[in-house]
Amino acid sequence: MEAISHKMLEKSIEAFIMAIEIYNKPTLRYRVEGFSFFICNAWELMLKAYLIESQGEKSIYYAKQQDRTITLSNCIEMIFTNDKDPVRINLERIVELRNTSTHFITEEYEQIYIPLFQSCVINYTNKMLQYFNKDVTENIPSNFLTLSVKISPVDPQVIQARYPKQIASHLLKTQQNIIDSVPENGNSKYAVLIRHDMYITKKSELATATISITKNAAEAAYILRDVKDKHLLCPYNRKQSLEIINRWIKRDHLNFINPSKQPEDERLHIFISSHFDLIVKFYGVKNEDKYCYKYINGKQTLYTYSEAALLMIYNEIKKDPENIIKNIKGRQKDFK
Repeated sequence: MEAISHKMLEKSIEAFIMAIEIYNKPTLRYRVEGFSFFICNAWELMLKAYLIESQGEKSIYYAKQQDRTITLSNCIEMIFTNDKDPVRINLERIVELRNTSTHFITEEYEQIYIPLFQSCVINYTNKMLQYFNKDVTENIPSNFLTLSVKISPVDPQVIQARYPKQIASHLLKTQQNIIDSVPENGNSKYAVLIRHDMYITKKSELATATISITKNAAEAAYILRDVKDKHLLCPYNRKQSLEIINRWIKRDHLNFINPSKQPEDERLHIFISSHFDLIVKFYGVKNEDKYCYKYINGKQTLYTYSEAALLMIYNEIKKDPENIIKNIKGRQKDFK
């Protein structure tokens, strides 16, 4: 039983890497179809391995057809029992796409589905850690987990002019359904929101574009470099960052100590939000463009963090897990 689940996990990770490699290859025209096929295959193998280890080998076969294994949709329903779970909804959307891609798919699907694809990649890595204590970044560098993005938006007028009425209507309806199902503040387990925020700054090293002010501004403005999608580079909010770092601590059996807890307290070894904020402030994480993305939502200033930021924080914890929080607190006066 263990041998079967182990082989499934190996194939699952291989399918996951295939999905990433196909999507990030600019020369391939069928990136959407290829990605949806292999990412679904990766999830199906992982979820079946999880069912085998948690419920036994018989759980992946139909009760009345013992020679036929259940589908990915069956696995999703059995494991993610809450049909409002954003991880489940995200995966079901991509399964729908995989099923329709055998009939007809347009290149505009890429712009429509990229927020779902990026969330699906992050969800897979998180579930692999949660279920099997496996870190996918041991097989593929973390920077490759960020999918390449085609920046140009889907223009309804172009779609209607380019395709027959039925296809254009379906395409635009799909786009609107995805947009409508994303909460106002986003939900990175369902879809990674793509933002393009513009700010005026005199610091040229922080800019991705430059302009000059003149009476003929329309002629003087020009783009120097491509637009950067910072929300894809920094997809993790604080809560998600804590979940990932705590999984890494558990995975590597680090003896992390919360100095404010007593030895008998079950929370003694849990890395909490105040620890995260302490380290972020001490190491100036919010000041590093590669680590943090700052944006405004209404009257709120929000921050999300990159995989590199999480790895940096975790590596600092690894150096002295028992004393890092106590030591940084002792040096608080140095960075107030």
